[in-house]
Amino acid sequence: MDWLTEILQRPAIAWWDILDIAIVSVLVYELLLFIKGTRAVQMALSGGFLIGLFFLSRWLQLETVNWVIRNLAGYVVFAIIVLFQADIRRALAHFGRAPFFRYFERAQSADETIEELVVAASTLASRRIGAIIVLERQIGLRNYIEGGIPLDAMVTYDLLASIFQPGSPLHDGAVIIQGDRVSAAACFLPLSVNPKVSRELGTRHRAALGLTEENDAVAIVVSEESGSISLAMGGDLERGISADDLKTRLRSLGGRRRKHAIEGERRRSLA
Repeated sequence: MDWLTEILQRPAIAWWDILDIAIVSVLVYELLLFIKGTRAVQMALSGGFLIGLFFLSRWLQLETVNWVIRNLAGYVVFAIIVLFQADIRRALAHFGRAPFFRYFERAQSADETIEELVVAASTLASRRIGAIIVLERQIGLRNYIEGGIPLDAMVTYDLLASIFQPGSPLHDGAVIIQGDRVSAAACFLPLSVNPKVSRELGTRHRAALGLTEENDAVAIVVSEESGSISLAMGGDLERGISADDLKTRLRSLGGRRRKHAIEGERRRSLA
């Protein structure tokens, strides 16, 4: 019973101990989530087997096995770095895109994204190629993203232009953008059932209205019939806006979004 008495007499757990355990748990979870479905899973299983064999050799006093594992440990670390350098770079890049680091990103990235969106919309409008681009804001659009084709690529004019080419398999449906990433394409959106909507509007405009009636997303619609650009927000549709007006509106929306994010962080810190 001495071991039970020793456990019961341990000092109380402080708040920093809980924080320490929480940080390690998050890091382990992110690591397991990242290596899921990759060849690193087999390496992790092999590493776990060697660790288990190391403690087993100490318990059974298998000195030779223990000596081999101890001397191989240093070389295994270098072997992992050499064999998985590409995966390590991708893991560090993935960690750098975490929400904590996104909060400190400069506004230059948002301006570049807006510039790419405006160029893409104006070019598609001049060619009369229909398109619908949805910008996620505070309310998530995960249910619509999961119904489309996942991309997870940087927002660029070339990518958007190739997606909405008439012969492209991703032409039908909407593109959903989260931050500066194209999350998915060929996403199906709910159509507006508002009886006051003009009958002149096509499926893309009705889908933009239907989505923005449900949440705070913003939708850019390019008409293939008239070649005009429309902006849907809050269940309202602003038609026939110019490229400069579109850029101004998107920048104002981005500024308000950053302001809300700062205020939200401030409220959480004071809570």
